[in-house]
Amino acid sequence: MKVLIVENADLVAQMGAEIIRELVDSKPKAVLGLATGSTPIAMYAYLVQIHKLRGLSFKEVSGFNLDEYIGLESDSPQSYRSFMNRSLFDGIDIGLNNTYLPSCGYEDDFNSVASEFENTIRAKGGIDLQILGIGRNGHIGFNEPISSLSSRTRVKTLRQDTIEDNSRFFDEGEFQPFQAMTMGIGTILEAEHILLMATGLEKAKAVRDAIEGPLSAMCPASALQLHKKVTVILDEASAQELENKNYYKWVNEKNKELEAMVSTGHTRGNSCMSEQL
Repeated sequence: MKVLIVENADLVAQMGAEIIRELVDSKPKAVLGLATGSTPIAMYAYLVQIHKLRGLSFKEVSGFNLDEYIGLESDSPQSYRSFMNRSLFDGIDIGLNNTYLPSCGYEDDFNSVASEFENTIRAKGGIDLQILGIGRNGHIGFNEPISSLSSRTRVKTLRQDTIEDNSRFFDEGEFQPFQAMTMGIGTILEAEHILLMATGLEKAKAVRDAIEGPLSAMCPASALQLHKKVTVILDEASAQELENKNYYKWVNEKNKELEAMVSTGHTRGNSCMSEQL
């Protein structure tokens, strides 16, 4: 994993938006894996600004969201479809017919909906960049602890702590779903590049377990250790429990020095230095 630790949550959002900008600039038909939650929302606001002020176009981009509640209509204010429309889609020029959520009602055949979602990802050529947040219990998407590390898109019953964390989005007495259809961990790991962002002290333990802990179904995000290209962007608070925090910062400083040397031609004749630490 490439672990980047920055001063605050705003810088996490800015850096995440810049990674997406670079991808869409270089590949206009990029396929994005999208996440909901409090961490990505600030990044989406920056993407809307980049679109409006710098002309970044999403017309040919496709987006696949990680998950969607079961039991909510797509136009419900609490649905993830509504969240994405408000937070990103309505502010950019992406075609809504190119945005996909694993939407499923109780009357639908869960397996058929899940298979269709996976088949559509494959038909688009796979996900170029998968954006992830992380839950306090280490979940990614709605893959709760003890989820199979090779799981595919399916219905999951949410844990009580996840429901409690998300209850702030629902009014008292309002129906809050206890199930969701989520992209599986195995599906997530098929993305070409994964971007995990975390902010806040309440995520520090999950971040530590994901990056430095053992590979375990008890921390679903630890499965990212198996992936060939993962970028993790953290603020100081969420990085607080990392044992190797100072090392990650040192590596990033050295990589910046290396980039400066490469740009000025000072590494000419020493090809091994062109590889990042």
